[in-house]
Amino acid sequence: MAKAGLDGHDRGVKVVSRALRDAGFEVIYSGLHQTPEQIVEVAIQEDVDAVGLSSLSGAHMALFPKIIDGLRKRGADNIVVFGGGIIPSDDIEALKAQGMAEIFTPGATTTEIIDWVRSTIEGAAA
Repeated sequence: MAKAGLDGHDRGVKVVSRALRDAGFEVIYSGLHQTPEQIVEVAIQEDVDAVGLSSLSGAHMALFPKIIDGLRKRGADNIVVFGGGIIPSDDIEALKAQGMAEIFTPGATTTEIIDWVRSTIEGAAA
């Protein structure tokens, strides 16, 4: 789980991280103010199955694609990238076209997120 850029609002990412942990997933939260390059590096070093991104700053169209591209360039395009936050529906479609697996917007429940991660990540491993 990661917060890219200067976005300092981390309550949501902490809630989702804790919910995923409580559901049995190993979760690494990289903290605030991470560059796309740092997020990619941590994902590769930790051999993660997925990267969850959170954005409330409006910079998602600049930052999320950089992370997806960084993973591709490092040969880690098998890592599922999903996100959440204040993201307009038009941007959701554009981000999915660029490789985001899913985007959760305000109102999504932790149960929905857990179920999606479980079916996507565990389903891919099966």
